[in-house]
Amino acid sequence: MLALFEKVTVKAVSHITGGGFYENIPRSIPKGFGVKVQRSAVKVLPIFELLAKKGGISERDMFNTFNMGVGMTCVVSKEDVDKAIEILKANGEDAYVIGEIVKSDESVTIC
Repeated sequence: MLALFEKVTVKAVSHITGGGFYENIPRSIPKGFGVKVQRSAVKVLPIFELLAKKGGISERDMFNTFNMGVGMTCVVSKEDVDKAIEILKANGEDAYVIGEIVKSDESVTIC
């Protein structure tokens, strides 16, 4: 993260812990905006799919309780996305884009 901060303007960071997906991400963005998460972009480990299936747990509850493996989110401008991913990967992080910030009254939308 330090390498990222040195080379890219990071607009927001959310450390995602239990329940943090729907609560912490919206705290890091201005009112009137929300995050639109592309479900297919989230790298969901097979264990989460097994838990959901065996436990009869809804997708919303899986994201809210287990965060589906997303441990941290960083918000950067669209122009800096590729550079940010490159820096994070060069420093051993499995970084990837899961969505975008949009004007919305919905804090988190998964589509």
